[in-house]
Amino acid sequence: MNPDSYTSMSEVRAGVDEIDRQIVALLDLRFAHMRAAARIKPDRGAVRDEARKAQVIANARTEAERLGAPADVIADLWDRLVEASIAYEMEEFDRTRG
Repeated sequence: MNPDSYTSMSEVRAGVDEIDRQIVALLDLRFAHMRAAARIKPDRGAVRDEARKAQVIANARTEAERLGAPADVIADLWDRLVEASIAYEMEEFDRTRG
């Protein structure tokens, strides 16, 4: 995939669809890590870690800046992703240990 070589919207759409499939697969893997965290953490109170949340968002922002991607947009997406991940991890913790 090379968007600079596209000459039609069908190519753009096919590229976006492929990227979306890859993103969903990576998100599935990320949430598998949340399941592992729920299994490993000693108690439910350890699920929310504000310092780690800030670090993850800062890492995403730094990588976006390095790539020339819109850093504010990426940071906002990562804030939402981390919050969704925390909620999922809490649900998993309760489901498996609560």
